[in-house]
Amino acid sequence: MPLEETVELLRGFRGQFDLGQEFVYAIFSPDESEAIGGTGLHTRRGEGVFEIGYWIRASRASEGFATEATAALTRVAFEVCGVERVEIRTDPENAPSLAIPRKLGFVEEGTLRRISHGSDGTPLQADAVVFALLREELSGSPAGSAPLETFDAAGARVL
Repeated sequence: MPLEETVELLRGFRGQFDLGQEFVYAIFSPDESEAIGGTGLHTRRGEGVFEIGYWIRASRASEGFATEATAALTRVAFEVCGVERVEIRTDPENAPSLAIPRKLGFVEEGTLRRISHGSDGTPLQADAVVFALLREELSGSPAGSAPLETFDAAGARVL
């Protein structure tokens, strides 16, 4: 992607974050030398619900980064943002992606047929497996016991 497009994409993410519309984060290597993926809390499911999305570059897959980020965002969604429900939707053919919500204690609620769409809203005619965790289920889940430190933009500790 050309630099100008990258800058515009990041500006869009920042604007949506500041407006409370979408909360997109980069995932970096532990030494912060490499951007290895992304994740986010998405508001498209309605009031009181966040959807978590994630992706990891193929060269860094299966190292636990998406699982760690998803656990952290699950806790942030419930403990900082106060939502009642967190969802994860995955491609039924993507075994590594399916493993993450299962590992973190999300409940598999079913498969929605032909529900997925592209980032521009174009229907993809693809199925999605829906997982969810409710606020009252967090404390008994592996996601609820994930270590977490959170800070605001000024560096002050939130949790």
